[in-house]
Order: sequence, then structure tokens, then C-alpha cells
Amino acid sequence: MLDGWMRGIIDPALGRMGKSLAAQGVGADAVTLAGLGLGLVAAAIIAVGGPGWPAALPLLASRVADGLDGAVARARGKTDFGGYLDIVCDFVFYAAIPMAFVLRDPGVNAVAGAFLLASFYVNGTTFLGFAVLAEKRGMETRGRGEKSLYFTAGLLEGTETIGFFLILCLVPWAFAPLAWAFGALCFVTAGARVWLAVRTFR
Repeated sequence: MLDGWMRGIIDPALGRMGKSLAAQGVGADAVTLAGLGLGLVAAAIIAVGGPGWPAALPLLASRVADGLDGAVARARGKTDFGGYLDIVCDFVFYAAIPMAFVLRDPGVNAVAGAFLLASFYVNGTTFLGFAVLAEKRGMETRGRGEKSLYFTAGLLEGTETIGFFLILCLVPWAFAPLAWAFGALCFVTAGARVWLAVRTFR
């Protein structure tokens, strides 16, 4: 819901940083992998059971890198593999953070974490399925920035999910109730995408 608004705020700065990194010979795939690495560091910090807030910095840096890789790609030249790697690393990151909270306290967080991961799985399926059919029909959108895939709008998008993860880092003891609530909203988002597909592709 907020991705289009957020892109308008961060894209100019990311574009400048991307051109600078590209001029120094840094590749977009390297930035993508660095972002995943930072995300996994955040997940590891959460999983070991210490205070959650130290994970917020690498988590946020990971998502900055996730936006920056596209800017580098536009400066150096986009590739299909780069787009593929980006979406794979995104899904690994979005799975790793909930899993880290499950590992942190399985007795309290396991069921809620499973529900949250299931909602991500279903929501991701509706997103990717729509993108495949949109590509087949030659549909394009720039509402969420210049992307390798067709991005459908939704109640919960990347901005909301990152904000949710940051809140979890600050109040890790509240993971279970927050995961139930956020997961339910993810299922609502998935249902809305299915309805959009019905109206678009039938």
C-alpha cells in the first residue's frame, strides 16, 4: 500500500548512490547478495535470543541494499538473472526473519510463526502468479518503481513488512500476537490479488 509513496521519497537518493557505485565497478548482483547477507545477520542476532533491537540496523541496511541494487542495475545495465536473483534473495530474507523468531522461542512462537510463513507463502504465490501472466500479456507498471517483474499493489507490501519486522525487533516478546495479526492481513492481501486476477485475466 505504501510502496509507491515510499519509492517517490527514496528513489532519487538511491539513484545517485547507484550511479556512484556503478562508476566504481560495483555490480548489482553483489549489492543484492550483500543485502541478503545483512538480512541473515539480522536473523542470526534475533535467533540467538538477545535483545532484538541490535538486529534493526543490519535489517534496515539490508532493505536499503535491496533498493540500491536496482539503481546500480539501471546504471550498469539490467539483466534477467539480476532480476531473478533479487526476487530469490527477497524471499529468503522474508522467510529468515520469522524463522529467527521461531528459533528464538519455539514454545511461544512456533505456531504463530508457521501461520505467518504460510501467509507469506500464499501471498507470494498470488504475487508471482500475477506477474507471470502480466508478462505473458505484455502488461507494464512503474507504480512501484522500475522492476524486473510486474508488481501488483496490495494492502501489505514491502514497506509495511519492513516496518513490521522493525517493530518486532523492538518488541520481540510480542512476536506471537503481532504475527497472527500481520499474517491475517497478508491473507487479505492475497485474496485481493486473486480477485484482481479474476477481473484481469478471465
